[in-house]
Amino acid sequence: MTRQRQRQRGAALLLAMLTVTLVATLSAAALWQQWRSVEVESAERARVQSGWILNGALDWARLILREDARTGGADHLAEPWAVGLQEARLSTFLSTDATSVDDPAQDAFLSGQITDLQGRLNVNNLIEDNKLSATAQQAFSRLFRLLGLPPSELTLLTTQLLLAQKGNDGNGSSVGVPLRPQRVEQLIWLGLSPQTVALLRPYVTMLPERTTLNVNTASAEALYAAIDGLSLADAQRLVAARANSHYTSLGDAAKVVSGVDSGSNSGQLSVSSRFFEVRGRLRIERSVVEEVSVVQRDGLTVRTLWREHGIAPLVAPS
Repeated sequence: MTRQRQRQRGAALLLAMLTVTLVATLSAAALWQQWRSVEVESAERARVQSGWILNGALDWARLILREDARTGGADHLAEPWAVGLQEARLSTFLSTDATSVDDPAQDAFLSGQITDLQGRLNVNNLIEDNKLSATAQQAFSRLFRLLGLPPSELTLLTTQLLLAQKGNDGNGSSVGVPLRPQRVEQLIWLGLSPQTVALLRPYVTMLPERTTLNVNTASAEALYAAIDGLSLADAQRLVAARANSHYTSLGDAAKVVSGVDSGSNSGQLSVSSRFFEVRGRLRIERSVVEEVSVVQRDGLTVRTLWREHGIAPLVAPS
């Protein structure tokens, strides 16, 4: 009898332990599901908020460029559009209430930069009337030599770009024809190595039409490549001289380095721009969203050509 009661107590104890284990498991699963729901909701809220804020930032950049066009004149690096926005707490722009500024829910930090894309060599300048442009080829050849890039890759670039142009214009078969790139990063479609594209990235761009190079915003390397007969030292002189006073015309630049306004260069250079890149970076809660947009300005109309955004790694401030 005693042994039977012991077995019963043992079975009851085992059943109690199983019950506790089951309850703990179910509680943990319910807690995890609740945590997951909160995280998904937080991520979705941050995504929506980021989208609205970056939309506003892009509209702000377009307004700045529009107001710049209203004043007219040359485009240069001393204008308001060229001043980058360092990371700033967004709530400081939206409210003067000290209590709301301290609200953790409003801890969003925005930074951004507008860049003149006509301060870079346009890859699409290589094609003119469905033929290779000799002038643009020479400019890119000088840039490749300066950067120490293999000439064979330039040959591959021009050949494949021309093939992509002819194959995607609707006048021929597109079988085996490479896609025409729309971004500099997509130049690997034409056979360029990732290393070559990375080295070219600061000096080239891809715009939907042929463009001139703005001598007020271009780097010394881009000026050296674009201006026939210019030495790198002369290009650096052009960059240094405009720091004191921007060029209002190519004639002003020719006073620093002769030949800038010559017939062979005047059609390749300018002091104004129509295409700009707008970069925005938003840090909100534990996520960072970056967006890149390209806009085209025609008079007082500033329209967006394309936009792309993605999640960036969160780097702790040093």
